[in-house]
Amino acid sequence: MSLNFPLLLVIAVAVCGALALFDLIFLAPRRRTAIANYQGQVNQPDEAVVERLNKEPLLVEYGKSFFPVLAIVLVLRSFLVEPFQIPSGSMKPTLEVGDFILVNKFAYGIRLPVLDTKVIDVDDPQRGDVMVFRYPSDPNINYIKRVVGLAGDRIRYSSDKRLFINGESVAQQLLGEESGSLGSVALYEERLGAAEHLIRKEMSRYRVEPGREWVVPQGHYFMMGDNRDNSNDSRYWNDPAIPKPLLGMVPDQNIVGKAFAVWMSWPDPKLHNLPNFSRVGLIH
Repeated sequence: MSLNFPLLLVIAVAVCGALALFDLIFLAPRRRTAIANYQGQVNQPDEAVVERLNKEPLLVEYGKSFFPVLAIVLVLRSFLVEPFQIPSGSMKPTLEVGDFILVNKFAYGIRLPVLDTKVIDVDDPQRGDVMVFRYPSDPNINYIKRVVGLAGDRIRYSSDKRLFINGESVAQQLLGEESGSLGSVALYEERLGAAEHLIRKEMSRYRVEPGREWVVPQGHYFMMGDNRDNSNDSRYWNDPAIPKPLLGMVPDQNIVGKAFAVWMSWPDPKLHNLPNFSRVGLIH
């Protein structure tokens, strides 16, 4: 069972807030009354007794202590910035396994935590953005890919691994080659909209049906990884529960936010090595 951290955080804030409010309305006045009665009955009040009468119940004390911290975390995580760690190589060379990234939660609109309902429009995703979203077939899983297709776009990925948008080939320039798991790997600089970024292709690997096209419906986006031959993205999703015109598309309500920076890299899953900060910088 996957852990729904946003829901747990909301519940924790609500419980701590309720304890603080209950103390403010009911328990604190009773403590003040008890102290006043005691002080009226003695000539020289004992400070230890006053302190004991004024002592908050342990559960209330913890709730009041944690409430401001949890509330700040909830606001920051839900509406401003959320951290993620990259678990796979699907976005190489832009993002490496173990990169810790920051995601702007308000770039595409303010959404309510847990419900994910957009309450304030800010901007729409742009072609070339690196976006975190909830996987359409399992919304409990977060994915990160690059926005390739916007509403109304016709997307084609040819047999020679060229990307076409609305019949036009996306500009790319070969930078060089390196060794890969299945032979040579070519690195290209690609331009999507205003974004210039690197992509990676394994020249001996073919997965996409040649000549296949996708048309992006309204309110949806077509996503691809920069590691073009090692990315589970819109080209390959095949969920029979999703209507065919929407297959492979990311609906607007699944958007989490825009990835904008790497703040640390820690590729060792067993944490044997120290983190490094050589990859710190903005995401392009």
